Amino acid sequence: MLLRLLLLFTLVPLAELAILIWVAQHTSLAFTVVLVLATGVVGAALARYEGFHCWQRAHEALDAGRLPSDPLLDALMILVAGALLITPGILTDIVGFALLMSPFRRIIKRRLKRWFLSKFDIVSQRDEIIDTRVIDVPSEEDQA
Repeated sequence: MLLRLLLLFTLVPLAELAILIWVAQHTSLAFTVVLVLATGVVGAALARYEGFHCWQRAHEALDAGRLPSDPLLDALMILVAGALLITPGILTDIVGFALLMSPFRRIIKRRLKRWFLSKFDIVSQRDEIIDTRVIDVPSEEDQA
């Protein structure tokens, strides 16, 4: 795992730098800088838009008494997409924009769910009564 992270944090920035240099050589430095800035701004706006809709779906699920697992996974992917889009680079922008598209997120979500199910034992206890008790809560007068 540590080796994978080391490779990720060294090879991806090197690849990004090589691509940005190549783009600057074949266009211009100004175009490359504008491209990086534009993808960051557009990506942040799209992430905010998608995040808002994800937040609405989560609240709808909660209001209906359901666990908002799909909206939470969407929110996680949108958060990752936003981080990738504000990171300078072409590869990270491609992955970030892909994560903002709901068809691509559905594919990733299915794979994440399969991974979670393979790694965790999920037990539903909806019909079980859990015994609780109330602990004496100090009144507002006692706190003052």
